[in-house]
Amino acid sequence: MLLAVDVGNTNIMVGVFREQKIAVCWRLATDWNSTEDELGITIKSLLHNSGLSAGDIGAVAISSVVPPLIYSLEKMAEKYFAVSPLLVRPDMRTGLKILLDNPQELGADRMVNALAGYRLYGGPLIIVDFGTATTFCAISAEGHYLGGAIAPGIGISVEALFEKAAKLPRVELVCPPTVIGKSTIAGLQSGIVYGFVGQVDGIVQRMSEEFPTPPLVVATGGFASLIARESRTIVRVNPLLTLEGLQIIYRQQQDLPERPGKGGGS
Repeated sequence: MLLAVDVGNTNIMVGVFREQKIAVCWRLATDWNSTEDELGITIKSLLHNSGLSAGDIGAVAISSVVPPLIYSLEKMAEKYFAVSPLLVRPDMRTGLKILLDNPQELGADRMVNALAGYRLYGGPLIIVDFGTATTFCAISAEGHYLGGAIAPGIGISVEALFEKAAKLPRVELVCPPTVIGKSTIAGLQSGIVYGFVGQVDGIVQRMSEEFPTPPLVVATGGFASLIARESRTIVRVNPLLTLEGLQIIYRQQQDLPERPGKGGGS
């Protein structure tokens, strides 16, 4: 089995793959000071609660946008699972041509998302990832990473609003019954949810105009389902896209066959 670990600034997604299909997954809070023992004990406990053990794990694949945790994750894999982990790096050969001015700037999460999106859905494609930042990735019909956009994420934007506006209450992020809020809470929910829906649809529509043919729009990340329900541009939601990408990259690097997908190499 493959243990896939995607480390974001806010959350860590952990998944276990059995025969290229995800068997179980968890979302943890990211703590930049976590040690290999804290990470290892936590993941072993989660495995145990799901009827699995450390001995079931034969490989570990990791992507991280938090450099201080990379060392701890490497040591965790070696100490608790007795394997040398695969770490996603910008210079990896994935078949995805990166058409950025500096390809080394591409974050591991965006590269993994792009590869998974193209392998699963083909191209052209726009991937919207609702993480600490909201990222937009554009992939051509040929599987080339064209570039994208980065905006402040929903979580940090909402926290900033509540911290700077003392009289505004914290609210549950759900769609209100009407856009015109009849209370402070409904007004906040409307502004937050529909504000980000408008941001996503606006950026996606402008990016789509730069494609020769209309791209498929796929959303992932913690708030993907909430925004997708109201969005006019998001067509697919795959909350586990990054973990799927880690599994694909691992099999590529090991020269293992993959499940057939719509996308092809380039």
